[in-house]
Amino acid sequence: MPLIEVRNLKKYFPVTGGVFLRRTGWVYAVDDVSFTVNKGETLGIVGESGCGKTTLGRCIMGMYDFTHGEVLACNQRVSRLNSTQRRELALNLQMIFQDPFESLDPRQTVGQILEEKYRIHGRAGRDLDAVIGKLIEQVGLLPDALSKYPHEFSGGQRQRIGIARAISMEPDIIVCDEPVSALDVSVQSKILNLLLELQERMGLTYIFISHDLSVVRHISDRIAVMYLGKIVEIGEAQTIYNHACHPYTKALLSAIPFPDPRSGKDRIILKGEVPSVENPPPGCRFNTRCSHAQDICRQTEPPFFVNKTDPSHLTACHFFS
Repeated sequence: MPLIEVRNLKKYFPVTGGVFLRRTGWVYAVDDVSFTVNKGETLGIVGESGCGKTTLGRCIMGMYDFTHGEVLACNQRVSRLNSTQRRELALNLQMIFQDPFESLDPRQTVGQILEEKYRIHGRAGRDLDAVIGKLIEQVGLLPDALSKYPHEFSGGQRQRIGIARAISMEPDIIVCDEPVSALDVSVQSKILNLLLELQERMGLTYIFISHDLSVVRHISDRIAVMYLGKIVEIGEAQTIYNHACHPYTKALLSAIPFPDPRSGKDRIILKGEVPSVENPPPGCRFNTRCSHAQDICRQTEPPFFVNKTDPSHLTACHFFS
């Protein structure tokens, strides 16, 4: 049974204007998204900035009310939980935030930041100091880090603190919201390897959100590609990289830097601007930038088509190949 199940999830934000701030429209941030994630698996969610990745992650966490649809995490319906049930679910569902500085309280030491979660959940026993000391060592920091403040650390070290906070309750699921995008490339690999090590040791399940396909490839078992609030392709990581079907996925893959300038790799240049999320185009969301678009693409939204050679590979394109 899947550990996470997202069913026809929609999240629209109202747009207001005028003197009385009346609603004038909607921002279609997440629009009819469905997928599952199995225990111990990593699902990478990729796409351009503004495609709805972070909103989707926060909906899974229960930080936003849904417009429509449902999220099941650890067999619990996230949208129907009361405050007590949400606190219990938080033991199994945690998040690593994109900015490792903004997500840490600058007025607290690292020790206080980590202690806080144990106290909130009633787990502050007599051996709390020893537990936190072991926790900080798990993420590769020295014990003296507990007496320091967040501003005394580098970006990579701050993200290790954020990871320590996320795993402190020994959760089953962690939503990683672009956890390495603010870090140097040399530091990114160390954080990714730490996440993989913790996943193997603790049996963690990840939803890994990123705009960097090369990063996602390194850590993900499956990949979902988002465009303008919708998933346009989903499948096994190697299948997506080696046999991508959707024109948008192919364009993203062609933009990955290649170390050999003589490889003759052709880059797909997308024309036009990304449509407004307040007024998405009818039919396929990608039709305004797709060189293969035809009348049916502009009139009818494509369903998911199953790849005949790989039933787990789904593509929302009328002319996928």
